[in-house]
Amino acid sequence: MTRYKAIISYDGHGFAGFQRQLHARSVQEEIEKTLTKINSGASVVIHGAGRTDSGVHALGQVIHFDLPQKRDGEKLRFALDTQTPEDIDFISVEEVNEAFHSRYCKHSKTYEFIVDIGRPKNPMMRYYATHYPYPLDLSLIEEAIEKLEGTHDFTGFTASGTSVENKIRTITEARLVFDEKRNFLMFTFSGNGFLYKQIRNMVGTLLKIGNGRMPVEQIDRILTEKDRHLAGPTAAPNGLYLKEIRYEE
Repeated sequence: MTRYKAIISYDGHGFAGFQRQLHARSVQEEIEKTLTKINSGASVVIHGAGRTDSGVHALGQVIHFDLPQKRDGEKLRFALDTQTPEDIDFISVEEVNEAFHSRYCKHSKTYEFIVDIGRPKNPMMRYYATHYPYPLDLSLIEEAIEKLEGTHDFTGFTASGTSVENKIRTITEARLVFDEKRNFLMFTFSGNGFLYKQIRNMVGTLLKIGNGRMPVEQIDRILTEKDRHLAGPTAAPNGLYLKEIRYEE
């Protein structure tokens, strides 16, 4: 078998998430259907670097899969790109060592979250940016977001009921950029891994701080007390993008 690594992007609006599900459309299912067709009807299973939720987008998701024969990477990429649905794009495909695993090989991820603070909102971005129509003090958000950088136990920012026991993660970058022309807030988070709904919970908390309904110091309290009830609401998924995945050599 020959192993291939692919970088893909997709519009998450029409999917119930990345992972294959019963009775719902998924990115995994659509790609596997195309690979099975290319593989003369023999089923192919793909493995993703991470799972995105319903409505979440990807600019640089990484997957791997095995095929029984060697193929030209660009020809395979073109075949997959043209035969998968239009809301999935294959950016690159390359042959890799069989030891490569998109999920388990050491890597870091970068996510972006877009918030539309325009009043009225941009209707063209309703599936691609989360609208927040309330007043914000961006200096408060900038002060609070710095507290998220570093190695912390992020229990207070993950969804309750998650099965992951170790909730210590390292965030190497947490920053906010204001796109004044489009009235967009662009949150960027990079790190060695993120818990279930962690980024959406962090963004929801930061927006509440910016709105003056939580103090900046609430971030410290959430990290210390590890209590989800101390954090803000979960931001909607439509503003979240898996931007990039970087693997260690």
